[in-house]
Amino acid sequence: MNDIRRDLAPAITLGRADHTKLNSLALASLERLPDLADRLLEELERAKVVADEKLPEGVVRMGSSITYVTNADKEQTVTLVYPADADIEAGRISVMTPIGTALVGLKVGQSITWRDRADKRHKLTVVSVLAPAIA
Repeated sequence: MNDIRRDLAPAITLGRADHTKLNSLALASLERLPDLADRLLEELERAKVVADEKLPEGVVRMGSSITYVTNADKEQTVTLVYPADADIEAGRISVMTPIGTALVGLKVGQSITWRDRADKRHKLTVVSVLAPAIA
């Protein structure tokens, strides 16, 4: 089960506001974090962009709490945040990490493969998504 032989890149959906902010973040990060910025830009390019109010429930957006299971059958819950708000110990992971980039735009039930910083391939499946509280 740990041997993942092909990449999974399911269809993803993003709200317009997240798409715009993430695109700006990725472009601003190209010199400092080129690999991660490129990965995020690739995800943004393939995303279906919808009006924020039309984003379906159960889709990972910025600020969402996501429970996922890995190919090693480990379940984990994290909150997807911008880099300045990241705190691994508190379960807040940056969208500018390999797993953060992989999670953005997924919906419950979808699986994706992603590569860590050592280029090792992993798979995760989204189990639940709790939308962020509206401020």
